[in-house]
Amino acid sequence: MNEKERMIALVKQAKLGDAHSFAMLYEMIYQDLYRTALYILKNPEDAENVVSDTVMDAYAGLGRLRDDSAFRGWIFRILDNKCNRILREYVKRREMEADVPLETVASTTGTFDYMMQNVEDKDLVRDAFSVLTEEEKRIVTLTVYGEYDSSEVAGIMGLNRNTVRSKYSRALAKMRRRLFNE
Repeated sequence: MNEKERMIALVKQAKLGDAHSFAMLYEMIYQDLYRTALYILKNPEDAENVVSDTVMDAYAGLGRLRDDSAFRGWIFRILDNKCNRILREYVKRREMEADVPLETVASTTGTFDYMMQNVEDKDLVRDAFSVLTEEEKRIVTLTVYGEYDSSEVAGIMGLNRNTVRSKYSRALAKMRRRLFNE
């Protein structure tokens, strides 16, 4: 029995109330869930928390999963939604912290010159990233930072693999035009 067949069998057993089967499913996908959350959120504690929340929601909602073979993509969509919520919280926090002078932050984290260069580099990338749609941002993030291939991204996002490839190419082209004023 290959991994996909094993996963489908475990999903069927878990849907019947077998907690051990769900625990085995969790073991099979935990590393991928955590790695994805960490690449998206850039914070180990938040990544662990969002994975825990994802698994709890998946366990509670497993009965609503119609296609047992879609478990992996389904749980990654739950994770993706939770990560998006956390990212929105990050943005709100940053907006509130924007009132603090940069010199104050720099004095507690390192030299001001280094921080200014780092801020400028991040601003260029952030600016290029800003031209993308939310979907394009997620595809680029999962591909570049998550190191997922187009098939894996397609499964996570519920898209066709070829659609992911074309959207990824278009997103990179948009970023390139923005960075190099093409």
